[in-house]
Amino acid sequence: MPEIEKIEHTPNPNAKKFVLKEPLTFGSSYSFDNAQQAQDNPLVSALFEIKHITNIFYVYNWLTVTQDGGASWDDLEQKVSAQIESASAADAQVTEAIAAETTDGRSQEQQERFVAINSLIDTKIRPALRGDGGDLKVVSLTENELSIHYQGACGSCPSSIAGTLRGIENLVRTIEPDINVVAV
Repeated sequence: MPEIEKIEHTPNPNAKKFVLKEPLTFGSSYSFDNAQQAQDNPLVSALFEIKHITNIFYVYNWLTVTQDGGASWDDLEQKVSAQIESASAADAQVTEAIAAETTDGRSQEQQERFVAINSLIDTKIRPALRGDGGDLKVVSLTENELSIHYQGACGSCPSSIAGTLRGIENLVRTIEPDINVVAV
């Protein structure tokens, strides 16, 4: 059974980060916006049965739970904690699979750009986002546009769309001066 080490606040008032004593995954991240997406994941499905839960995101040994703002975190923390701690090891979806980036039909030049941008994001952006209970996924890279999707606490955080997005764009422009970054 997963054991909760601590519960952390995030910059998003509607999200909490539950840090566990053991990993749920080794490198792969998972984001669910509803119970239907989570139908093959018993732990996440059980969490969506709790009223007001709108998103579950997890990676490594933590998961972020986002609510719609209509409930007290005191109540939700107890309910979420009970579901996490009653899950069996199989319910926790422990996996050693690490998601490998594929070329998805990209040219050699596009793949090199993609790898360089993703590497920059991995070292400069993701650690801060993950520290706050979120993450981002690079959705696409075209000639001059990088599309990203915020996950976890970042998905509905007001600062993600404004300040964080511009910060990411400014950082990526250090290697791609003409690129625009958009959140999708």
